Amino acid sequence: MKSIIASVVVFSSIVSTSILNAQVTSISLPRSTPEAQGVSSAQIREFIDTADKQVNSMHSFMLVRHGHVVTEAWWTPESAEKPHILWSLSKSFTSAAVGFAVAEGKLSVDDLVLPFFPDDAPAEPSGNLKAMRIRDLLTMNAGHQDELNWREAEHWAKAFLAHPVPHKPGTHFRYNTPATYMLSAIVQKVTGQTVLEYLKPRLFQPLGIVDPTWETSPQGISIGGYGLYVRTEDIAKFGQLYLQQGEWNGKQLLPKSWIQQATSKQVSNGSNPVSDWDQGYGFQFWRCRHNAFRGDGKDGQFCIILPEQDAVISITANTGDMQGELNIVWDKLLPAFSDKPMEENAGEQTKLKAVIAGLKASR
Repeated sequence: MKSIIASVVVFSSIVSTSILNAQVTSISLPRSTPEAQGVSSAQIREFIDTADKQVNSMHSFMLVRHGHVVTEAWWTPESAEKPHILWSLSKSFTSAAVGFAVAEGKLSVDDLVLPFFPDDAPAEPSGNLKAMRIRDLLTMNAGHQDELNWREAEHWAKAFLAHPVPHKPGTHFRYNTPATYMLSAIVQKVTGQTVLEYLKPRLFQPLGIVDPTWETSPQGISIGGYGLYVRTEDIAKFGQLYLQQGEWNGKQLLPKSWIQQATSKQVSNGSNPVSDWDQGYGFQFWRCRHNAFRGDGKDGQFCIILPEQDAVISITANTGDMQGELNIVWDKLLPAFSDKPMEENAGEQTKLKAVIAGLKASR
């Protein structure tokens, strides 16, 4: 895999005072023509045309190849500077916060969940609840049969801990947004900061992600499983960090070992070979077909990382057919990549720009 970063430094758990106090400034990824990075402008245009017709409704698209943005498109009234709701793509950012806390020795993925919440535990916790570990929250294997309906609960952590755990943790995959909230709550317990505050000097500031916002629970805890708002390029930067195995501008922000764990198949979640929701699950990341992995969120929010192509795809949308949206990526974009730079194609680049200029969101 190629990298836009020239050197690697050993990961340090110490965040310097200068970093903590520095002002966050927006940093853009470098730009390039598609052909210079070995991508066909004509094929990108075909992807955008198809997505515009078949996905109701696209909001934005960014393609990064070899660390360079080669295409960026927004469907009016969306724009480059407008933050977008990530829905469950927020979960992958919460996973990063857990990774930082692990690297700094504040917790372990094998820590039991219940001891973090002595005041919120039920009077007689079940054996399965007592056996639940942080790893089980990360992999959506907490042991629940049904996802907790927590939105009307007065205290979200108490409601989670009171919810039945019929399965032995680690044995039953059940997508579980409240489990991600518990990860956020645990990070706040061990750091004294919300996940949003904790990530600012460690992730958002180094990547030049400006003014991220994250909704909170009634207890003042970042929701974790959803509620994060950032821009399309911020999603792409996050994906590029994971493509580069946690390395950014000569610094190892997240340990390579954590990136590998988080994005590899930790648990099985199905067997359908044509479903991108049946390829395995990591630490708040989905495995995909074509040896890719992703974070994703309701209505078609995607951060897709393709290691074999050295590429990142960032998409925001409002669609009810997320598999259809991914199918267009595989069908139209995978054939666009070449192993070597291509001859510049000014005519196709002009056509691509014209298509992008006319995009409008249907809703």
